Amino acid sequence: MCRLYCQDAEERQDLYQEIVLQLWRAFPSYQPTAKISTWLYRIALNVAISTLRQRTRRPAPERFGPTVPEIAQPPDTGPDADDLTELYRAIGRLSDVEKAFVLLYLEERTYEEMADILGITQNNVRVKMHRVQDKLRQLLTQPQYGTS
Repeated sequence: MCRLYCQDAEERQDLYQEIVLQLWRAFPSYQPTAKISTWLYRIALNVAISTLRQRTRRPAPERFGPTVPEIAQPPDTGPDADDLTELYRAIGRLSDVEKAFVLLYLEERTYEEMADILGITQNNVRVKMHRVQDKLRQLLTQPQYGTS
């Protein structure tokens, strides 16, 4: 999750620490009737999105430059590295909520789990997943979408 929502290693570490802190603070309110993984994802996702929004409202001075930062590159190397890089760039162009859907999908979460984590119905998850997949397909088929 930190990789999708942060540009560099320092930001990822800061986000990770914030997520751990919020999990620690929220643990006394955890209800054992909910799945622990769903509870963890919901808090982590909320922290990631709220942190990104705060950063967007008050960007660091060095962010004002001629280049647009890209999503962190995947650690994998090998024959599929270029495809992964393109996928990460396309994911980087999605909205915060769309990134959440992709993250949950890549984590192989069921629609039921996604619905619980995101607080929406399973039907809404299906519709939004379909739209996000279509948007990713469009981004990946656009010629040179990452260069401009």
